[in-house]
Amino acid sequence: MSHQQSSHEIKPETEILAEVLEESVSPAASTDHETGTDQLTDIATLQLALEQAQIQAAANLDKAIRTQAEMENLKKRVQKDLDDERKYGLSKFAKEMLSVIDSLELGLQAVSGDSPEVLKFKEGSELTIKQFETVFAKFNIEILDPTGQPFNPELHQAMAMQPSADLAPGTVITVFQKGYTIHGRLLRPAMVVVAKAEDKPANSTKNDEQA
Repeated sequence: MSHQQSSHEIKPETEILAEVLEESVSPAASTDHETGTDQLTDIATLQLALEQAQIQAAANLDKAIRTQAEMENLKKRVQKDLDDERKYGLSKFAKEMLSVIDSLELGLQAVSGDSPEVLKFKEGSELTIKQFETVFAKFNIEILDPTGQPFNPELHQAMAMQPSADLAPGTVITVFQKGYTIHGRLLRPAMVVVAKAEDKPANSTKNDEQA
């Protein structure tokens, strides 16, 4: 009887192995596995978010650099406009004053004689012209009087061509009307007569052809 009782108390090896396997696959072990999987998922999500943040940061930096460059260019343009306005703002007024100087100079050329009245008129006109020129110089307005100089189409306007034996072709012979610049920018071109080569006589041309 006692022998049968002890045989019932001893568990078969297969049953013992099954119990061990059940204990090894416990709820705690399963939970740990799930936790590890969740952690890996969280790390991947964070890495993706970090990459996206880095891409966005690079885009924002590029945009900020371009915006700053545009602001610098705008600042330079505004400053240039202000400088030009300060330099050339008097251009319209100066052009109006040029007609006054032209009238005075034409008056001086027209008068003749040595009477006291004529001399007084000349003296007054010359003094007024000098005063104009002094004021113009203060504002960097310069006179263009290119007599004897090479013709420059950027500063001079040719009114006529005249043969000359003394001057090289393309040289300014006479100035009809003086020109002016303001800070190096053309205010009014000088009206000039330009030298050209003398025309050869007809018989000279014929002799050249025969030779």
